[in-house]
Amino acid sequence: MKQLGTFVAVLTICAAPGFGLDKVADRLEKAASVVDEILDMPDGIPQELLDKAECVVVMPSVKKFAIGFGGSYGRGAMICRSGKNFNGPWGAPAMYRLEGGNIGFQLGGQATDFIFLVMNPKGVDSLLRSKVKLGADASVAAGPKGRAAGASTDAYMNAEILTYSRAKGLFAGVSVEGSTLRPDNGANKKLYNRKITATEIVREHKTVPVEGQELVQLLQRVSPTNRSN
Repeated sequence: MKQLGTFVAVLTICAAPGFGLDKVADRLEKAASVVDEILDMPDGIPQELLDKAECVVVMPSVKKFAIGFGGSYGRGAMICRSGKNFNGPWGAPAMYRLEGGNIGFQLGGQATDFIFLVMNPKGVDSLLRSKVKLGADASVAAGPKGRAAGASTDAYMNAEILTYSRAKGLFAGVSVEGSTLRPDNGANKKLYNRKITATEIVREHKTVPVEGQELVQLLQRVSPTNRSN
């Protein structure tokens, strides 16, 4: 009976409204830490490219798993500038999932942080679909790094999304073609306490939930103005 009571108590706790939200909040906190640390690196993301990005996708601690031939799976958030033309302050976060069959092999299997810069409205529209395959539904390129890397590079001119990774302290542009990004509908429901789409969050939601404020305020501080125009 004692064991049964303990089991029921655990189920009750897991069913509580805030239980799943804690995991989402932790994910957003880790995403803020990843952005803060990478932007502070002397050989990190070029400021000029960040200032021209419409959105930023952050995937902290993407891990490799082994199902058949192996793959990778991670969860994080996409934050876009507000306004019809993405020229306003950074808006509310939409939670996303990253899945891929080749990421783990490229990066040796360790947990890896990813940052994607979405460089134009076409790239944003692709990511707001229910599922997007990188390299097929949206063009991607390994992003240039370093303070001296300018926005006139071929990668910036030709790609909708620039991709970066950090593993074991090493930061670099990385290819993630063939991987997929999709909205994490369950996490978005927990964060906003209702069923809501990524499009609604990016295009319509006006208030940043408290769990995402650290990440959004960080981006607003380091890149307050969209200079893509």
